[in-house]
Amino acid sequence: MIDLETVRADTPGTAHRVHLNNAGAGLMPRAVLDTVKDHLDLEAQIGGYEAKAREDDRILGAYASVARLIGADVSEVALGENATVAWQWAFFAQDLKEGDRILTAQAEYAANYIAYLQMAKRTGCVIDVIPSDASGATDPQALEAMIDDRVKLISLTWIPTNGGLVNPAAEVGAVARSHGIPFLLDACQAVGQMPVDVEALGCDYLSATGRKFLRGPRGSGFLYVRKEGLKDIEPYMLDLFGATWTAPDRYEMRPDARRFESWESAFALHLGLGAAADYAMDVGLDAIRTRAFGLAERLRTELDKIEGVTLRDIGAERCAIVTFSHDRVEAADIASALRERDINVSASRPASTLLDATARSLPHIVRVSPHYYNSDDEIETFLREVRRLLS
Repeated sequence: MIDLETVRADTPGTAHRVHLNNAGAGLMPRAVLDTVKDHLDLEAQIGGYEAKAREDDRILGAYASVARLIGADVSEVALGENATVAWQWAFFAQDLKEGDRILTAQAEYAANYIAYLQMAKRTGCVIDVIPSDASGATDPQALEAMIDDRVKLISLTWIPTNGGLVNPAAEVGAVARSHGIPFLLDACQAVGQMPVDVEALGCDYLSATGRKFLRGPRGSGFLYVRKEGLKDIEPYMLDLFGATWTAPDRYEMRPDARRFESWESAFALHLGLGAAADYAMDVGLDAIRTRAFGLAERLRTELDKIEGVTLRDIGAERCAIVTFSHDRVEAADIASALRERDINVSASRPASTLLDATARSLPHIVRVSPHYYNSDDEIETFLREVRRLLS
């Protein structure tokens, strides 16, 4: 059970506006804010190198916190500046050749798909889309039927940027494991709004951000790399942190996932990411999922009653991302008008999930993403203002 009064008191932003844009960037709790600010102050007082040396144990502790959050070993975690960089670390380290197949989802995120296209252009590899089931989710049975010896990577967005969908990541992972195919999971919208267990998911790589539902600072993210796969993977780029120059013609990579990192890092943000992971675990990921998903279902029920509104969510399991359009008012205009009323939502373009948007003829849509710290009164305030706006 979440102590709503306490978590709202921990969140300064709740005093100023109704924040329903957690799929964009969650409101940081005070513990995260203070952690980041304190380290920046320390750097200003004694110097950046000196602050890193003094706080080295706490910085290493941030890796341990992220590892606990996802059920990993600390050696399997690398910290970076965002989820895209973390995902690209894993993707561009794959040794793909002409004719090799990448299998991905219908609702794949644009940034990932652009990388597939770039890799196909460079290497001649092939991108194949896994069919969706009747609910709109990636179909594991269809995936199984697509497997052949040319499939070298299965890459999936667990929760797409819009549509409310929760893809069956663990079932996809089971297929990948049974055939010995690497599985790259984009968990950018999942981490922080639901429990994550990399062993249960069966993924070889998992990327995520700090800024969304985890409520960490912007400019933070991480990559998980399964320990067994570390011996076979070399980052696309290495520096003197990821590897040691051992002889004029040789180098030796770090044995852990941090081989993907570079020497210079934003240590204040790493600490903030660790603090966000600790905060989420203290609240409880099961309780977070129950409340956030519940608020989203309430929004869907009430929005569906408004004349002219069309809900755009799919999937048998739906998360705390609610999307809709209106037959008269554009999504961007709805989001802008709500922002003027101190209510934060966002508008999502079809290009963000082009294959899914084309298949479903999606227009620009409004994306509403509540989180566990949102109050029932805030949900009512949002609904009241939407009704006024669209009446």
